[in-house]
Amino acid sequence: MALLGVNIDHVATVRQARRTDEPDPVWAAAEAELGGADGITVHLREDRRHIGDRDVTLLRQTVGVKLNLEMSIADEIVRIACDVKPDQATLVPERREELTTEGGLDVVTHGQRVREAVRRLHDAGIIVSAFIEPVAEQVEASQDVGCEAVELWTGAYAHAASPPERDRAVADLRAALALGHKLGVEVHGGHGLTYRNIAVIASEPGFLEFNIGHSIVSRAVFVGMRRAVREMKGLLERYKPRESRP
Repeated sequence: MALLGVNIDHVATVRQARRTDEPDPVWAAAEAELGGADGITVHLREDRRHIGDRDVTLLRQTVGVKLNLEMSIADEIVRIACDVKPDQATLVPERREELTTEGGLDVVTHGQRVREAVRRLHDAGIIVSAFIEPVAEQVEASQDVGCEAVELWTGAYAHAASPPERDRAVADLRAALALGHKLGVEVHGGHGLTYRNIAVIASEPGFLEFNIGHSIVSRAVFVGMRRAVREMKGLLERYKPRESRP
């Protein structure tokens, strides 16, 4: 069964709506851990629209599971990551006007800058993943610059408007999964995954972990974070690939 990383960015989004001190994403991380989260993911954006420096520092001090910091390759953010030392850094594209990260990082085009960021992060003892679209050239480029893992963008599947479109997206993910394993990198998945659409992706063999945020935080509004995480973990168990079932 794939591991579950819980992205708590949108807890901070609610806090920032009133620019107050609650709800606190640090408490949300603790509740997610108690619900069975295998990892906590946060995105420290350059504009600090939700997660802030204080959050990242306190999360590093309090999170008992894997701490995954999503981040751009901007020099300031790389420096902060090297100081904080999360267990993993996931390099993502970032545009100030976007509501959430859309599409993957173009490692092919920005290879030299990505390579330098990976080097600095490795020097700080941090494992590095690249959030990329399921395209062979991007998988190969990520491995070439030194990433230990890739997180495949599942948005094309999650937002597919028709069954044929969904099938094409799943085929692309399968091909990227196979290539990632051939090249010796871990393969993760994320973006747009929900309680309603996770079954197909969770059933695909080869994903080591999924990072899911908005859907879990939305469910937590009604049932609490612990139960919301337990429910998603239950779906990953229910739909785990047949080859990994006893």
